[in-house]
Amino acid sequence: MIELVVVIVILGVLAITALPRFFDRQMFEARGFHDGTLGLLRYAQKAAIAQRRTVCVSFGASSASLGIASAAGSATCDLNLAGPDGTAPYSLHAPGGIAYSSTPSDFSFDSWGRASSGQTIQVHGVNEPIVVEAATGLVHR
Repeated sequence: MIELVVVIVILGVLAITALPRFFDRQMFEARGFHDGTLGLLRYAQKAAIAQRRTVCVSFGASSASLGIASAAGSATCDLNLAGPDGTAPYSLHAPGGIAYSSTPSDFSFDSWGRASSGQTIQVHGVNEPIVVEAATGLVHR
């Protein structure tokens, strides 16, 4: 009987602390947008290296999209970069109510995968920033 009471108390405590997190959809959507941004940036760097062209990343308050230079050696991104599923331009749009904490600056990856400027990108509601290293182009949390 004592074990049953202890189990019920533990389940009650878990229900009070954990269940509200499961029903907070905005937290999950913010995390999904954060991970989507991380994937988009990693894809941009890999595409720049694979195609030996400049890939530009453009940001809005709650979106990001990719462009690519039409010629090797050009720093101007005049074409849309297709995503892994073939959709061009490869872009990411946040669900309603989700946005970057502050709109990130546009930047580019060169044909070596290096970023034109270092970035720290923060999605509102997610405590982990996305960091883009300028010298190497490394995209990490």
